[in-house]
Amino acid sequence: MLHNQQSKMRVAVLISGTGTNLEALITSTKKPSSYAQIVLVISNKAGVEGLKKAERAGIPTKVIDHKLYSSREEFDSAVDKVLEEFSAELICLAGFMRILSGPFVRKWNGKILNIHPSLLPSFKGANAHRLVLEAGVRVTGCTVHFVAEEVDAGAIIFQEAVPVKIGDSEETLSERVKEAEHRAFPTAMQLVASGAIQLGGDGKIIWTSQKQN
Repeated sequence: MLHNQQSKMRVAVLISGTGTNLEALITSTKKPSSYAQIVLVISNKAGVEGLKKAERAGIPTKVIDHKLYSSREEFDSAVDKVLEEFSAELICLAGFMRILSGPFVRKWNGKILNIHPSLLPSFKGANAHRLVLEAGVRVTGCTVHFVAEEVDAGAIIFQEAVPVKIGDSEETLSERVKEAEHRAFPTAMQLVASGAIQLGGDGKIIWTSQKQN
């Protein structure tokens, strides 16, 4: 099924680094069946590889350096202004290493997606792979969720399980989970962009279609 550009949801992707998940999102939106189009990539760091990937794909980029702002709220306000300029309708956090402020999250409630490298609600926080290995669990994975004010706590849109193998290091586990992330994030973005999933007023997922990918 083809979707014209006018009917596609306008997505902005926020990054801080290499943009491997960004690349997966770009690939997904290049398919004629995509419900989403990426209209903007914002990085809080200049010169990162993710910006080059966006430029190669013909996507407009902006650098908004958080160090130039005296508070999180001021930085978020500058990001918000650019998102409005580009008429963004959905925000994907793809390796964006900043915690968003309460006012920003409330304004964009139900319109910000994040990916976390564990099966939430287990192993929240920055060192998920290390925590997984320390706990000795046999299965981990990744989770795409709506962003809530509490970190790694929003309603879950999509998860993919990944085995933990004997002898795994943080590096080998991270690589295996990344492969799953590159499938899960585009799937979740398309579910939201198509209208199949939305965030209800009670903070829980509403399936407007029975079709699950």
